[in-house]
Amino acid sequence: MRAVLILILWLGSLVSGAAVAEGLSALARLDPGASSVRADGAGFAADLAISQPVPWRVRVLDNPPRLILDAREVDWTTLSAVKVDAPQVAGMRAGIFRAGWSRLVVEMTGPFLVSLAEMKTGGTGAAIRLALTPATAEAFAAAAALPEPAEWAMPEPALLPSGPAGGAADDGVLTVVLDPGHGGIDPGAERDGLKEADLMLAFARELKELLLRDGRFTVVMTREEDVFVPLETRVSVARAAGADVFLSFHADALAEGEAQGATIYTLSDAATDEASAALAERHDRDDLLAGVDLSAQDDVVASVLMDMARTETAPRIDRLALAIEAAIRAARLRMHRHPRQEAGFSVLKSPDIPAVLLELGFLSSSRDMKRLSDTEWRAAMAGAVRQALVAWAEEDRAIRALRAD
Repeated sequence: MRAVLILILWLGSLVSGAAVAEGLSALARLDPGASSVRADGAGFAADLAISQPVPWRVRVLDNPPRLILDAREVDWTTLSAVKVDAPQVAGMRAGIFRAGWSRLVVEMTGPFLVSLAEMKTGGTGAAIRLALTPATAEAFAAAAALPEPAEWAMPEPALLPSGPAGGAADDGVLTVVLDPGHGGIDPGAERDGLKEADLMLAFARELKELLLRDGRFTVVMTREEDVFVPLETRVSVARAAGADVFLSFHADALAEGEAQGATIYTLSDAATDEASAALAERHDRDDLLAGVDLSAQDDVVASVLMDMARTETAPRIDRLALAIEAAIRAARLRMHRHPRQEAGFSVLKSPDIPAVLLELGFLSSSRDMKRLSDTEWRAAMAGAVRQALVAWAEEDRAIRALRAD
């Protein structure tokens, strides 16, 4: 009963209006045109389309009866444009719940309990689907009175590992930050008992050992175990480590269609201007650019300086992505039919650290899932990543030496 009445659903960061966007980095945005709230028999249903999957959770509260949906970094600014055709819904409002989290409140005309709550992923976004059915006053009151589960409390972010200051590439040792996606209360994609968070941690650990044995790398992990690490903290880990390269690892799942193979993501051009503005607003000034104190600068100046840094970093990122693609192909490992893609992922938005997100495969593909579970396949992929880093570092040093001359 408790699992139905209070659902904690982790998938993959109260006033409506512009204020919602001000306190969030808007990892995901509501698509009002593809969303709806409608009557469903004696109850009601809601489809909430968002731009990409995020961790989320839902429960009910009483006095007055209402549905509460908390989501990590969703911008609900356009909530008023969602079509509502359900007499069971008295109103909706949304706003900032806590740092990095938003809350949607659905006011209900009576007692309704959650009978369905799921996230569908596929295409370019995701959809949160909810169904609520009538309940007795007693059953609703009992559900609403349940204390907030302990696992809803946000854990303390992982401690930032210390590392060498920047410029490691100049002495022949590359400082690489490995970022196993998800973790802890955010397991990522799941299938047949396998969790994306666990598979990515296993791969990152194996890659770390390989790089350390090589002798040309210093390696820092954003997480060494199954713990929750906020997206913004992952970037700060790279900053604290003086990273030369940041690699984030994921294994997505698509609800519709079939996709297989590795995909290499870099920050999209469309996201760069917005990324600069968001970083200037949200992060401490001295955490934005290595060796540059922006604490005395306003948002405009900080954004301009970050754009200049990103202009210099962008071709290095392109060469890194090309090196990874070439090494994976040389190892004869399966790649997606569109192996190079762009996206506005938060972990790619540091302006001066070359960063790439590597989707190793898709848990929605039985073949990819088998590969991801195979230690020999993971070793081959780790070897390809190592070879890519070696080739990229050599090319990067050569280009920097030519410019210095």
